[in-house]
Amino acid sequence: MLRIEHLTKKYGEKVAVDDLNLHIAPGEIYGFIGHNGAGKTTTLKSAVGILRFDEGEIYIDGVSVKADPLEAKRRLAYIPDNPDLYEFMTGIKYLNFIGDVFKVPAEERKARIHDLAERFKLTADLAQPIASYSHGMKQKLAVISAFLHEPRLILMDEPFVGLDPTAAHLLKQMMRELCDRGGAIFFSTHVLEVAEKLCDKVAIIKNGRLIRSGTMEEVKGDDSLEEVFLELEEK
Repeated sequence: MLRIEHLTKKYGEKVAVDDLNLHIAPGEIYGFIGHNGAGKTTTLKSAVGILRFDEGEIYIDGVSVKADPLEAKRRLAYIPDNPDLYEFMTGIKYLNFIGDVFKVPAEERKARIHDLAERFKLTADLAQPIASYSHGMKQKLAVISAFLHEPRLILMDEPFVGLDPTAAHLLKQMMRELCDRGGAIFFSTHVLEVAEKLCDKVAIIKNGRLIRSGTMEEVKGDDSLEEVFLELEEK
């Protein structure tokens, strides 16, 4: 579903991501862990086609991000760590705009928006301008927009920041539902307990290099994920 091969991204002399290889299969929730500045966001932005990268190749459901970026983007959704939404729009106009971009048929779109907005208790606020939304409400709207076109792959950067416990629990359920339908999730988090409970596999990145990846059992053994992460960070 997501294949990253020998990804290298530099900012001038600084190597932000260094020869990274990662394969995420259908059905997997894959956690991406590392300290601030480790290269998580750069990797995610490269995978969704926001950043050009210097070396390597990235495939979304078999489609090259470099060779066919539009087709690759049709198959995915991306939730950044701080969603920049069009604040002059109302919530419903924004969701319809996203529906237009991804060519979601009118009836399907209406039903999905109704269902997702009800689940996140955002229905009453969709007529309001996004500028009036709290950070948590913007995060909910970004999540709804990501699931709207039923993508095969969703990439998320710290998706639980700003969500209340009920919304966070709902998002976890939706992530698992998408993977049960054959989709995949790749998300960064600094909340190690969330990764430990939610993820099928995890990857730990340090200074742009992948230092550990695999199933939760392979990565943490008999220790907690927090213990493993702290031990790897000290090396």
